Amino acid sequence: MNEDRLTDIETKMAFQENTIKDLSDTVYDQQKQIDALKETLKRLIDQIMGPSIMSPGRNLKDERPPHY
Repeated sequence: MNEDRLTDIETKMAFQENTIKDLSDTVYDQQKQIDALKETLKRLIDQIMGPSIMSPGRNLKDERPPHY
């Protein structure tokens, strides 16, 4: 009886270790995705804000659309 109980505990522990490793890998992958998205967002903000900072008198509302 004691041997069966020990085997059950070892099985549960091995399963938990595997689950923790899977969760850790998932969190790591998600953090890499978050970092990549932050970098993309930063580049987009810089791209959008760049021209308006370089020429403060320029207003996009006053510009003619490219099809004119």
